[in-house]
Amino acid sequence: MSRKWEEKNASLGEMIQHLEPLGINIPSGFATTSAAYRAFIRENELEAPIRDYLRSYHDKKITVEEASREIRTLIQQGAIPSTIIQPLKKYYKELSEKYDTENVDVAVRSSATAEDLPSASFAGLQETYLNIRGEKELLEACKNCFSSLFTARGIVYREEKGFDHFKIALSVGIQKMIRADRASSGVIFTIDTETGFPNVIVINGTWGLGENVVRGIVNPDQFTVFKPLLDHDKIVPIVEKKLGNKEQKMIYSSDDGSSVKNVKTTPEEQSQYVLTDTEIITLARWAKTIEEHYQRPMDIEWVKDDRSNELYIVQARPETVHSVFDEGKEFKNYTLLDKKAPVLITGLSIGSMNFISPIVCGCPSEKA
Repeated sequence: MSRKWEEKNASLGEMIQHLEPLGINIPSGFATTSAAYRAFIRENELEAPIRDYLRSYHDKKITVEEASREIRTLIQQGAIPSTIIQPLKKYYKELSEKYDTENVDVAVRSSATAEDLPSASFAGLQETYLNIRGEKELLEACKNCFSSLFTARGIVYREEKGFDHFKIALSVGIQKMIRADRASSGVIFTIDTETGFPNVIVINGTWGLGENVVRGIVNPDQFTVFKPLLDHDKIVPIVEKKLGNKEQKMIYSSDDGSSVKNVKTTPEEQSQYVLTDTEIITLARWAKTIEEHYQRPMDIEWVKDDRSNELYIVQARPETVHSVFDEGKEFKNYTLLDKKAPVLITGLSIGSMNFISPIVCGCPSEKA
């Protein structure tokens, strides 16, 4: 199978085919094609009005947020063609039967057809909808995914990167949810995200569903594993463990509902690591296998099932910061010299930060 970095859904299919036989757990699912998105836009005659709103934004008659809102409303009010509805219902029924559930709970994920390129990543620009149950909710979630191609961030990012809005399409991935209300989830990088050092695997994790880690809402636990020693059974190559405060977690709002909510974690949860050493090593070995398969540093999402306690990989895409250093790109580092400037925002540092952890951003002095 060719490696289509433009679709995380193609990557999931590749992992199920090639990596699941190697012992990596991956939830089943299915996906709509980019052709389905284009058929939806075409049959609802949406291209012309979308272009009109984008033109108004470029002419400074409306803001990008206003253009996004109007375009997304147009798409959400559109009708899904029957040629798309019938296969969606068919495969959703088959997925439900596979998991012996009448209406299986699924994650509905957007995947743009230029997403997760090694030189650019649209990850996080489109929407994901969790704990979706039933055909009606599934169809609405698919339309919401279609509309999320035109978030304000998505519009600006594509234009900055030189992508034509109408040459980009969107695939929707429908994947069995791995429930983690009473377990954990997070992300893995097969490279040090601070320095680009390639011989470590960095695992971040929190209680509950993983969107809080992906979107940077919580301060997660962090585990660093020395990659070259992962094949030695008598060695535990965990070189560092950092306890995050994990002040909240995302859970299902109800067993029968279609939404999720954030709740405060208990003091006991905040004081405990979300993974055991054995689980850390298992995830690190899986991550190394995934990296070797794709032959590049990877950004991976994982979940622990709170009923079976089994670990799963739910996404994998190329790491797009340090892994492109050798492609002739120029990167600049800045050091904030005036440490007494007013604090404007705080959060976790990402990438090479010379003095800030957490990030402290203030008005730069003349020296900075």
